Amino acid sequence: MNQPLSSHVSRTIQTKLVLPPDTNHIGTIFGGTVLSYIDEIAAITAMKHSKKVVVTASIDTVNFLSSARVGDILMLEAVVVSTGRTSMEVYVKVECENLETGDRTLTTTSILTMVATNQDGKPTKVPGVIPETEEEQALHQEAQARKHRRLKENEK
Repeated sequence: MNQPLSSHVSRTIQTKLVLPPDTNHIGTIFGGTVLSYIDEIAAITAMKHSKKVVVTASIDTVNFLSSARVGDILMLEAVVVSTGRTSMEVYVKVECENLETGDRTLTTTSILTMVATNQDGKPTKVPGVIPETEEEQALHQEAQARKHRRLKENEK
């Protein structure tokens, strides 16, 4: 079995500019656009961790806390916070920076489950993860409860 990896191995940061086509009629970014960014960075993060192709198994939570406007900069940060045999939980945090003021605001948080696959598209083992920050450790400790909730939901 692979040795557990430190969470900094998978940490991924992306920066995006909010442009007019990304926004709705009131000038704020579409939630679907943010979800697309979140899914992309989660996949990159999980691939860095597992060194495998991954698929999205679930998006557990998406919390839209505030919005971003045209001209704002979005900073996305993702990290693997928990692993199973073939799956990885990825935490994604999105912050918005106003270029004029420099103010940063937390806009979105999300937890996704990604599954590593082999060349045949079958699930394959992934290394464990060693969470580093307090936030990552808390998310890691809560992972079993989230997994249990997902499994229970899938039984319905």
